Amino acid sequence: MTIDDLHIINYCHRNCTPLLNIMRLPKDEAFALAYEMASQNKETTAFYRFADFENYYPERLKTDTLLRARFMELGGKPLQEHPLSFVLQGSDFLDGWFDCGIVTTIPLNRIPSDSISFTYGDSMTTLKEHGGFTMLTKDMLFKEISDYDGTPEEFLKNVANRYHYIEVQVWDDACLNI
Repeated sequence: MTIDDLHIINYCHRNCTPLLNIMRLPKDEAFALAYEMASQNKETTAFYRFADFENYYPERLKTDTLLRARFMELGGKPLQEHPLSFVLQGSDFLDGWFDCGIVTTIPLNRIPSDSISFTYGDSMTTLKEHGGFTMLTKDMLFKEISDYDGTPEEFLKNVANRYHYIEVQVWDDACLNI
């Protein structure tokens, strides 16, 4: 595998529409949709956060605000307030979390550097549990992969062992070309 072979992957439950973000809705609509999805999908892990949306919403809002600010500090040009979330090279954990639903795969080389950022592990969980997150730009990630003493596959496996996956934030929907 080379850097040009990398993909970003979005997981979505089959009862949802892929490549949307509930945080982009007006607050009242977001709460109504979260309540509806949680009540219709009580056995689905992915919707536990919607069952507790009163706590999830402000945490997600805080995390997205910090992610966006950090991305701009690193030279990114986010066009959205709330990114679309992906993972780099996939995650069996997240596929199961979304009940093996809809999977959207996009070549990473299709996304401009000023429209994409990366964090080791889930950004919201890392922020909540450790008080912060490490954000990388595309160039920073590629440098870490190329500086790693091993193959890109070994680098990704090492990150997955520590953080489960590399979360990807896409800040410009138009660059997805779907």
